[in-house]
Amino acid sequence: MRDVLTRRGFFHFCLVAVCAAAGAPTCVGNPRAREGLKPKVRAITAFVRIDRASYATQFADALKALRAAKASLERGGYEVQSIRIVTQPFPEYTKGLARQQALALLKELDQLAAKESFALNIGPAMMRDTDDPAAMDLLAEALCTTRELNASAVVAGDDGVHWNAVRAAARLVKYVSEHSPNALGTFNFATTAMLGPYAPFYPGAYHTGPGRQFTIGLQSANVVDEVFATTANNPAAATTQLIAALSRHAQAVERTAMQIARETGWTYLGLDPTPAPLKDVSIGAAIEKFTGTHFGGSGTLTAASIITAAVKAVPVKQIGYSGLMLPVMEDGRLAQRWGEGSVTLDALLAYSAVCATGLDTVPLPGDITEDQLARILGDVASLAVKWRKPLAARLLPVAGKKAGERTDFDDPFLVNTTLQRLP
Repeated sequence: MRDVLTRRGFFHFCLVAVCAAAGAPTCVGNPRAREGLKPKVRAITAFVRIDRASYATQFADALKALRAAKASLERGGYEVQSIRIVTQPFPEYTKGLARQQALALLKELDQLAAKESFALNIGPAMMRDTDDPAAMDLLAEALCTTRELNASAVVAGDDGVHWNAVRAAARLVKYVSEHSPNALGTFNFATTAMLGPYAPFYPGAYHTGPGRQFTIGLQSANVVDEVFATTANNPAAATTQLIAALSRHAQAVERTAMQIARETGWTYLGLDPTPAPLKDVSIGAAIEKFTGTHFGGSGTLTAASIITAAVKAVPVKQIGYSGLMLPVMEDGRLAQRWGEGSVTLDALLAYSAVCATGLDTVPLPGDITEDQLARILGDVASLAVKWRKPLAARLLPVAGKKAGERTDFDDPFLVNTTLQRLP
C-alpha cells in the first residue's frame, strides 16, 4: 500500500504545481494522472433462481459468465475483487424439507461456494412481516456452521417497518454472536430497509426474479480521496469534480458490462456507484481531507451529502444503494475514529439522513440484549421508511467483550477497534 500512497502523493503535487490555474481536476502532463487511480470492482454479482435438483449446473453456468466478465473488466484495467452469486430467498427452496435436511442443503451450497471461489448469498429469511420466523431460526444455525453463506432479512418496505422481522433479526444476531465458532457469523448477515432487488453489495443483495441477470459494484473510495484532497472545504468544486471522476470509471465499467451481456446472454441490470471503502482505501480518510478535521467533526455530514449527490448524478444505469457506505470495521480510519469515540451510533444514523449507509459492521459489546439490538435495528428501519431510502444494518456483538475492550476478529477484511459503551 505504501507504493500506492507514494504515487498518489506525486499525483497531488503535480496537480497543484501544474494545474493550479483553472481549478482543473487533473494534471495535463501525465496520462495516468488524467485517468486517476482506477478503483477496483468490488463485486460482479449474478442472480440465479436455483432448484434443489440442478443447482450445481446452474451455478456452473453462472460462474462461466462471471469469470468471462471478470476477465473482460481486468483487460480494461479494473481489478476485480470478487465474483458473487445470489439465489432467490432460501425459504423457497428449503420448503418441505426437515430442519436437518434444510441445513444439509445449505451446507452443500456453502461447500460448493468455497470450492469454486465465489461469494454466495442465499437471500432474505423474511421479506414480509407475515413470513414464518422459523426461517430466521434455521438461518441462525446455518450461519454458525458455514463460512461462505451470506443472507439477510427485510425489516422495512413500502408497507412500513416490519416489527416481527426486526425482533426475529435481533434474536438471530444475539444467537449467532454467541454460537458462531469464528465469531464472524454476524458479519455475513444484514437487515435491509427500503432496498430494492439486484443490489450487488452483500449481505443485503437479493432477488425474486427469473435469474440470469447481473450487476456490478465498485470500490471507489480512492476516487473520492483524490478529489477531496484537492477540493478541501470547497463544496461546489468537490461536487463537480467528483461527478466527473466517478462518471469516468462508472461509464467505462458499464460499457464493458453491456458487452459482457451481449456475449453471454445474461441481462445487465445496472451498476451501484457507491464508493465502497476497504481498510486502507478509506472513505473516512477521504472525508477528513475535505473537512480538515477528524471524521465525526463538523463538516462530516456535508461531505457525506456531497458524495451522495455526486453518486446519484453519475450517468449510468444505477441500482442498489447508490449513495455512501460507512462500514466501521471495514474502513481503517472509521475503525480508528470509532475506537476514539469520535463517531457513534447516533452520528452514523444522522449521516444516514443524507446518504445510503445505515449501521454497517458496527462492533458492539457482547452483553448487548435482544431488546437493545431490536431497538437499534428498529431505528434504522424507521429512518429508512421516513426518508424513503435504502438503509442496512450489520451489527457485530463480540461475545465476552465489554465496552472499553478491543475486538479481536481474525479476518482480512476487518480492522479491530475498541468497543463503545451502549447509549
